[in-house]
Amino acid sequence: MKTTNFPNGMTSQGMPVVGGGMPFTFGTYYYVNPNGNGGNGLSADSPFSTIAEAYAACVSNKDDVIVLSTNSAHAVTAMLDVSKNRVHFVGDQFGRAFGQRARITMGITTVATDIAVMKNTGVGNTFTGIKFDSSNTKDESLYAVAEGGEYAVYNSCEFYKSTDLDESLAAELLHNGDSTTYRNCTFGSNVGVIAGAIIRPCVLLTRETLTGKVSRDGLFDNCRFWRFAGNTANAFIWSTLATDVERCLEVRDCIFNVTAKSTAVPAVAIGGVSAFTSGEILLTGSTGENGCTAFATQTGIFSMLSDFAATGGSGVQSS
Repeated sequence: MKTTNFPNGMTSQGMPVVGGGMPFTFGTYYYVNPNGNGGNGLSADSPFSTIAEAYAACVSNKDDVIVLSTNSAHAVTAMLDVSKNRVHFVGDQFGRAFGQRARITMGITTVATDIAVMKNTGVGNTFTGIKFDSSNTKDESLYAVAEGGEYAVYNSCEFYKSTDLDESLAAELLHNGDSTTYRNCTFGSNVGVIAGAIIRPCVLLTRETLTGKVSRDGLFDNCRFWRFAGNTANAFIWSTLATDVERCLEVRDCIFNVTAKSTAVPAVAIGGVSAFTSGEILLTGSTGENGCTAFATQTGIFSMLSDFAATGGSGVQSS
C-alpha cells in the first residue's frame, strides 16, 4: 500500500482532482523537492531530491504522477529522457502562462545526447505548470524540449532557451510529436536578441530529427510566441522539409509578438523552405501577428480568420 499525504486522492467538493484541476489518476504520487531530505518520495514530508529519482520510480502505463515543488529550480545534469507511457508531471498549479515557479533547468553539460532539458517519446504523458529552461552551450544541445511522443499534453508551460541565439535551427521546442496539444503555453523570449540573418525559431518542425518522429495532428491553443528580432530572417515556427507536417497542425487563438525593442521586422511569423506535401498549418480563432510583417502563404499555411491580412501591418487579426 502506498503512503502519501493524500492516500485516497485529492478531492474538491467531492470530485477527485490533483491541484489545478488535473484529473485524479490511480497511479502513485511521487513528490520532488531539491531542498528536501532525500526521502522515499511518497509524501511532501519525505520527497525525492531529484526528478530523475521520481521518474525512475514511475511504472509505464500506470498513470503515476510526479509532483514538483515550486520553491527552487529542479536542475538536471543530463537530459530527462521520458520514454515511459502515461506519466504525469505536475508543477505550478496556478495556471501561469509564463514564469512558472516549478522550473526544470539545465546548465552546461558535456554529453552529446543532451539535446534538450527534456525529450519525450512516450505515449499519453502530460506536463502541467512547468518552465523548461536551458542555458546549455553544448553544440548538440539546441532545444529546451524535444517532443516526439504521442498524445502528449502541455498545460501552462514555458519553453525557454537563453543560449544559441546565433544558431539558425536552434529552437525552444523541437516539435516531432504525434497528436500533441500545447495549451496556454509560452515559447521564446523578448529579452535575448536573435543575432544575425538566421531563422532561430521558437518552434522547429524538421521531421525525424528524433528518429522516426514527425509532427502529426498537433494543436497550439491560446499560446504566446515571443521574439527580440535582430534580422528580417528571424521567425517563430519554421519548417525545413516538405513533409515536416503530416495531416494538420492547428494554431488557434495564438499571438506572435515581436518586442518593440527589436531592430528588425521578421518577414514571416510562420514559414518554411518548401511547400508542404503531406499536411498543412491551419490558423484559426484570433491568431495573429504583432510587430511582424506577415504569415507565409507559399508553404501550405492557411488562414480561416475572417479578418486576415496576408501582408503588411502589425495588428492582431480577430475572428
